[in-house]
Amino acid sequence: MNITLPGKAAAIMASQREQAEKQRARLGVEARSWYRISNAADPDEAEVMLYDEIGGWFGSTADDLIAELKGITSPKMRVRINSPGGSVFEGIAIANALRAHPANVTVQVDGYAASIASVIAMAGDRIEMAPNSMMMIHDASGLCYGNASDMDEMGELLDLISDNIADAYAARAGGTREQWRERMRAETWYLPEDAVGNGLADEAVKAPKAGTPTEPDEEPEPDMARAWDLAAYGYTGPRQPEPEAQPESVTLTFNVGDAIGEQLLAVLRKDIALCDVAPPVEAAASEPVAEATPVEPAAEEPAVEPEALVAEPEPEPPAAPAAPEDPWAALTAHLTQDEPDAWSVLVSNLTTTASSSAATEA
Repeated sequence: MNITLPGKAAAIMASQREQAEKQRARLGVEARSWYRISNAADPDEAEVMLYDEIGGWFGSTADDLIAELKGITSPKMRVRINSPGGSVFEGIAIANALRAHPANVTVQVDGYAASIASVIAMAGDRIEMAPNSMMMIHDASGLCYGNASDMDEMGELLDLISDNIADAYAARAGGTREQWRERMRAETWYLPEDAVGNGLADEAVKAPKAGTPTEPDEEPEPDMARAWDLAAYGYTGPRQPEPEAQPESVTLTFNVGDAIGEQLLAVLRKDIALCDVAPPVEAAASEPVAEATPVEPAAEEPAVEPEALVAEPEPEPPAAPAAPEDPWAALTAHLTQDEPDAWSVLVSNLTTTASSSAATEA
């Protein structure tokens, strides 16, 4: 931190500054700009960059910056600092102008904020330390030309200014004036984590990982890096599997007569009639019921000898099967029972009628 004193020292510095301005005018060189303001009317955030000595000796003073700060209408302001410090009083004026501005001020230390630049950083509503940045604090220093009394006066003034700067650190980070003066006398440097730990900053910003975008509105990736758009070739995405077709019900129909023969079918129908079981609808519909075989008159049959009738015992009628549990069991029940042959069944009525006639005549 540099200061000047009224009197002889001030006269010397003014003379040097005047000579520098004349030299610059003769060479046609513009004054070196140590700050820059951009996006002053941005609806989101304006940016102020302090990237040089504070209050340069070659024509640029703090009043230039303060005048431009009044033109910022954005609700937010980001002050980016990379400065070795400079004039104490001009730095204090800049810090107070930032505190008085209606915008919400965020100070971002990009490289380093040393000396009075660290005091300007204390004026932010929020202080961020960029990766690998640093902050330095130390006692004020200055030049003096004169006798012993002038030197004593200079020493007292430097202590007063240093106490004033220590109060700025204490107001932001806590602690006492003397504690901060001890650190200032030792010229203390702080890394981002140290600055946060000692209350001089609010956040140590982490470095972004490789490949992570740092700005939301950065340039889009080149067309060569983009994936191929196969839609131009008729590709519409992975083919979806077609739904499986549900199996259709199958009805098996067959003719019973063709399967077992007409003669056995007639016997099967007669057995079903004896069991007093109704035939299935499908069978009745597909096959017509055969008419009963006509019985020839007894007179036309050859005479049967009584002895033959007596000799041949009358077959017992078949026992009625038990009621089946279902129609199919009723249809197939006769296949598991002993039955007389078909011819005996057909002529049994003849033998019964003849026996009755013979008994009557006798």
